[in-house]
Amino acid sequence: MLRAAHLPSLRSILAALILVGAATTAEAQEPTPDQARRLLQTRPDLTAQLRQRIGASGLTPDQVRARLRAAGYPEDLLDAYLTGADTSKTARPDAKVLEAVRLLGVASSADLESPAADAGTVPNQNTAGGLRLFGAEVFQRASSQFQPTLSGPVDSNYRLGPGDVLVLILTGDVELAHTLEVTREGFVVIPQVGQLYVANLRLAQLEDLLYDRLGRVYSGVRRGPSATTRFQVTVARLRTSQIYVVGDVLRPGSYQISAAGTVLTALYAAGGPAENGNFRRVEIRRGGALVDSLDLYDYLLRGNSAHDIRLETGDVVFTPVKGARVSIGGRVVRPAIYELKPGESLRELLQFAGGFEADALRRRVQINRILPPAARVRDGKDRVVIELGPDQFADGGGPPFSLEPDDAVTIFEVAPKRRGFVTLTGNVWVTGPLGYTPGMRLSEALRLAGGPKPDFYQGQILVSRLQPDSTRIQLRSAFTDSSGTLVRDLPLADEDEIQVFARSDFRPARYVALTGAVRSPGRLPFREGMTLRDAILQVSGLTEDADLREAEIARLPVDRSHGEVATTIRVPLDSTYLFERGGEGSYLGPPGLAAMAKGAAETPLQPYDNVLVLRQPGWELQRTVVISGQVRFPGRYALRTTTDRITDVLHRAGGLTPTAYAAGGAFFRATDRNGHIGIDLPRVLADSSFRDNLILFGGDSLVIPEYNPVVMVGGAVNAPVAVAYVPGRHLNFYVAAAGGLSRTADGGRAYVTQPSGRVQSIRRRFLVLPDGQPKPLAGARVFVPEKVENPNKNTLAVAATLASIVTSLVTVLIVAIRK
Repeated sequence: MLRAAHLPSLRSILAALILVGAATTAEAQEPTPDQARRLLQTRPDLTAQLRQRIGASGLTPDQVRARLRAAGYPEDLLDAYLTGADTSKTARPDAKVLEAVRLLGVASSADLESPAADAGTVPNQNTAGGLRLFGAEVFQRASSQFQPTLSGPVDSNYRLGPGDVLVLILTGDVELAHTLEVTREGFVVIPQVGQLYVANLRLAQLEDLLYDRLGRVYSGVRRGPSATTRFQVTVARLRTSQIYVVGDVLRPGSYQISAAGTVLTALYAAGGPAENGNFRRVEIRRGGALVDSLDLYDYLLRGNSAHDIRLETGDVVFTPVKGARVSIGGRVVRPAIYELKPGESLRELLQFAGGFEADALRRRVQINRILPPAARVRDGKDRVVIELGPDQFADGGGPPFSLEPDDAVTIFEVAPKRRGFVTLTGNVWVTGPLGYTPGMRLSEALRLAGGPKPDFYQGQILVSRLQPDSTRIQLRSAFTDSSGTLVRDLPLADEDEIQVFARSDFRPARYVALTGAVRSPGRLPFREGMTLRDAILQVSGLTEDADLREAEIARLPVDRSHGEVATTIRVPLDSTYLFERGGEGSYLGPPGLAAMAKGAAETPLQPYDNVLVLRQPGWELQRTVVISGQVRFPGRYALRTTTDRITDVLHRAGGLTPTAYAAGGAFFRATDRNGHIGIDLPRVLADSSFRDNLILFGGDSLVIPEYNPVVMVGGAVNAPVAVAYVPGRHLNFYVAAAGGLSRTADGGRAYVTQPSGRVQSIRRRFLVLPDGQPKPLAGARVFVPEKVENPNKNTLAVAATLASIVTSLVTVLIVAIRK
């Protein structure tokens, strides 16, 4: 019996055997150069497949590199295929890469030779009307799940043979583990036991043999609970079998597969039947004799693998040419191209296709047929259409109707048009289609729809009826009273459309409008009995500037004969309309009580009233201006009156500091009004009545800088620079200090932007008198623009000539006068 004390040593033995088995498996899997070359030439999908298989192996990148290094490969050989590698770069696997992948045990030869096809249409498989050949795509999928591994375990019916590696473990009185390889002659050698012939024995038979032979050496080995030594024998590595897949398969050839491999294993390795391959009879030949045949439809449709026998070395899997193929499309569960055996009919074809869909039109099945050569006539009637009637599908299946090769069966869909219903719309509780029964009347349809709603229109019910020629006629009924009793209970017909109206459908959309000092001005639906207080509640109340004395209502006039379009009335308000207030004067009770207490009567509204809640005269929030820079108390100041001026706020700000530069004071007003406004602040401070002492608006700002004794010179000068300020100097002085005018400068249009923002340009004097040049102050900016090319040069030349003549005449006149 296996005891707990024996587990550590047993685990170590098993681990060692697994590593040995993996190593021997990898050695047996090495590809030949021809195999590697063929893979690289025909498999452009190998890169993605290798990445997927290495990623799914569970090995970390470090483990992969360690195994490669131990096997003598460069440790970075597979870095392009590891998790986290840049997949945008194209990796080209060579023969060494394929060898390394097999060494890791993540893919076998059969895996890498199976093309990675998706579930779409199989290449080179014939189709008809977009239908695929049933079953072909199953063998085209790249998957290792159908390739038996070369390591155990296997079932008790597995037959041993040369090349198998067994593991024998004894526990109990002795703790031993032996790796036993079946020799070419079919023997295994067990230390202290001797040689045993095991070739062609099943595993179950080997156990019987071991009880006998081990029991002679180890007395504790016996059957039953009295045994003190127990053994376990498993297959650690399976031998490979050389088999041949020929006929109409995608990749015929010789294959090495696991000894546990079956016919399906061989077909998966070979890619399955080719375009002309037979799916209904795959033959297995052994020693020249037919040992069995496999119908792939048993496997594909019913999961029956009874004839999927294990293959032995030298076996031949032969796929004959295809049999009769027919297609079935339309409303069946599995439309496709199917292969039929002799004697199979439309009944079997429907079974292969999974039967009818729920919306299949079973009373009509159509078959398009190419007539057999013997049935063709000389007038070219080579194709016919055969219609099968509903009587042949009465049992729910299909008739045993004989089919010919290339028949195309079509199962039609029932008509999409619905029948057997009437439709109710309008003012009933449940609208939509209702099932129609012969003899149904209008009252029954109304009852099934829950009846009319309380505000139904009694005057008329409309019933639209479809005629055989697809036109419609109009029928009508009505309600006798508010109970819903009908004047005429019409008999209904299939597809009638019934419409019940509501009285509200015919009413105009009446409203009242509120504007002025309310929080959410706009229109409100009018309700009978609505008052002004109700309406103000619905627009979230009044704003802070509302005049609580009265509101104005513009109302539709009673008499329009004199051109009136509205009449206006003034109605009282009071503090109870400020709903958020508490304490005395608050409105916390019924409107009538509050109105009586304050004396403001409730004002009923009429449809289309336009209510204007007046604003308090002169009410507004504080206007603020900003004073910053070199003042004693900079900050945001609220204006006291609407006539406050610059000096008023400067006085409140404590005046200028000793370092303030008043001439550089910059005044700004909101951009939508004026923007930067140039003012002469020193003169304002000296004379508050000077025009630059502007009246302030909310949002104005005044910035007082420190003294800045430089003048910036820019534009079309040779060396734009900051020039030290020299009192009394003109514009030309600073231009000269900046290197003078550039070649493209227009010196006549130079200007100065004083630190206050005031802009000054050269003042043109009359004729011969010198021009007046502005004097920049400290902190000013001098700018010289570039010349603007004038296309009308001739006009300018003429003007210059005339100016010269006028100047000469004036000079002559002045000389004459002086004389």
